[in-house]
Formats: sequence, structure tokens, C-alpha cells
Amino acid sequence: MIWEPGHFSENIVHFIRVLRTAGMPVGPERTLTALQAVDAVGVDDKAVFRAALEAVLVSRQEHQPIFDEAFRLFWRHPRFHEKRLAAQLPKVFGRGESKPEVSARLARALTDAEPFSRPKGDEKEVRFDAAMTFSHRDVLRYRDFETMTPTELSAVQAMLARLRLPLPELRLRRTIPAERGPRVDLRATMRRTLGGEGTLAPLARRDRRRHTPPLVALCDISGSMDRYSRMLMHFLHAITNDRDRVHVFLFGTRLTNVTRQLRHRDVDVALAHVGTVVSDWAGGTRIGACLEEFNRRWSRRVLAQNAVVLLISDGLDADGGQGVGPQMERLSKSCYRLIWLNPLLRYDRFEPRPAGIQAMLPHVDDFLPVHNLESLVQLAAVFEATSGRARRVFRSRSR
Repeated sequence: MIWEPGHFSENIVHFIRVLRTAGMPVGPERTLTALQAVDAVGVDDKAVFRAALEAVLVSRQEHQPIFDEAFRLFWRHPRFHEKRLAAQLPKVFGRGESKPEVSARLARALTDAEPFSRPKGDEKEVRFDAAMTFSHRDVLRYRDFETMTPTELSAVQAMLARLRLPLPELRLRRTIPAERGPRVDLRATMRRTLGGEGTLAPLARRDRRRHTPPLVALCDISGSMDRYSRMLMHFLHAITNDRDRVHVFLFGTRLTNVTRQLRHRDVDVALAHVGTVVSDWAGGTRIGACLEEFNRRWSRRVLAQNAVVLLISDGLDADGGQGVGPQMERLSKSCYRLIWLNPLLRYDRFEPRPAGIQAMLPHVDDFLPVHNLESLVQLAAVFEATSGRARRVFRSRSR
């Protein structure tokens, strides 16, 4: 045990506080239940003690790695303080081996959540030499959303609120009068000539109209996309309030239009409204059925005038890709550009083996990663291609 003997219950409360700071939903009710469970089983057997805490505090599968490492560091590690300080040193990319994903999050949680019984007067000032390291903002741009601490997530959410997505201006078939247009307007030229009593008049010209296309976002909110979709909601809120004709749909086992909810200027209020209308968050995924509903009910309403579609999903389908291919083909033919953002592209050795991914890939214009802030910034470069429909490409970029 790390802390002083005689304060065992306080140490359990502090351990639960660490888990809560690291992102696990453990409140006062579970704290009382954990104390009662430990009182019932005792502390003579470490395996029984751990099993009692795990049964009370772990309610979801993704929380298991956090609990395992927190328990190991808090109750067993003999050189805990040195490991905790080392985990928070600024990292230089390309040097040394990477730490486990949960370690940085837990190190920050263990530092922020001060214990009840820590002795005072023994603190020593520790200074770190951060020379030759990246700034905090640069590090956050390339940090995976899945590995961020709660403090880092808050900082990135503030950056996402200021992020803008510059859509290209598309040239339409219709033309308007222009001083230096490529086409000669014969009717307007003849009217000028007649009004000038036969004198020579400059040629009247016309140019094609330009307009910014609508943007439609289809975001996967299934269990495998939970951490990423929650961060991307801040990005979708920012672009929804930045321009007109932005439509946002969330899908898991069913399709939900949340455009009206995201129109609220306050992001916290907007996301609270989204939570009231979405009932399948962090559940299963039925990509084919949701795309079929979108194509049947919403496609003609929101995909007019050469809309650009952002499909945000990992492509892992509970139905094994059933019906995904035909619906993706219809979606691709109904929009100007179909961009698929997939967090699985953060892996260098990613291979499109699942049936859902194989059915979706032939129908997308761009296949890009969406696992950190830098990947969202790179979206602006994709929208710079404004002439004609883009060639189908498979691009994988991760950092």
C-alpha cells in the first residue's frame, strides 16, 4: 500500500477519486458501496480485495484497462512516485519507446487527485528541463483522442470550437453577367449596340455562378466509436454554427437528425439537447439499415445542390456489411463528394478486412483518418480540389 497505514478507508476513497479523474463514472454512491464491499470481504487476500473493488467500480468493458493499471500503480507499485513523475515528462516524438495508452491519463489523475493523509512539509520543488521538446499545443495536435487525459480533452475541445472548415465554391451551369467572363453574351451585346445608334460597343460577357455546397455529416456513435464521436461532436457543433446549410445525422442502430439541437450557440446546452433525442449512444451498429433510412427519407432534402458528405465511422458493422454496398453506391451518386473519416487509419498496418469496410471503400472519394486534431485540420486541404469530381483514392495517414 502506498499511503500511511491506519487510513485504509481514506485510501480507498482516494483510489476511487483517481478512477473518477481518469474518466470512469464512479460517484459517491459507488464509493459507499465499495467501502461496504471491502468491509465484508476484508483485506487479508489481495485477490479477493481486488475482485470486490472491481465488481463495484467497473461497469463497462472499456473501463477495465483503466482499473487494472490504476490498481497496479496505486496499491502495488514500489516506485510509484518516480513512475508518476516520469509519465508526465514532455515527450519528444521519435525518441524512446511509447508508454501504454492509459498511463498518461492515470499519471495525471494520480497527480491531480491529492490524498487525504499526505504528510505536509515534505514537498520538494521539482523542475523539468523541457528543452528540445514540442510545445503543449503542438503535442495535443498529434495526440490520439483515445489517449488524452481529461485536462487535455478540455483543451482540445476549446481548439475544436475555433476550428473552421472552408468549403470550396463550386461552379454551376447557370451564368450571370460578368465583366471578364469567358462567354460572350450576344443578346446583351446587341442591346448595347442598338442603344448606341450603331456605334461600336464593348462585348458583354457572362460567367458561371458559384456557390458553397451544403455539408452533410453522418457520424457513427456506436460503442467502438464512443470516445471519438464525443470529441467530434464539438467539431460538428462548430461547423454547424459557422455556416448555413449544414446537416448532422447520428447513427448507431437507428438514424437521428440532430441539426436543430446543434444550432444552439452554447456547446454544452447543444450536446445536452442531443443527449435527449439520441437513445442508441454507445450501442451497436447497423450501417446498412441507417444508410437505407437516410437515402429514403433525407437524401432528396439535404443532398441537393452538390452537397458534400462527411461519413465518420470505423466501418465495423454488426450486420456483417449486409446491404451496405448498394446504399453506399446510392449515397455516392447523390452527392458531389463523399469523404470517409475513419479512426482506424491511425494504425500504420491497417487493412480493410471487415466486410463492412470492403463494401464501403469502392464508393468513397477520400478515405482519411480522424483520430486527432491534426487529422481534422487536414480536412481543409481535401476541400481545395474544386474542379470536377475527385478520383477515387485510398489514403492512409497516421501519426
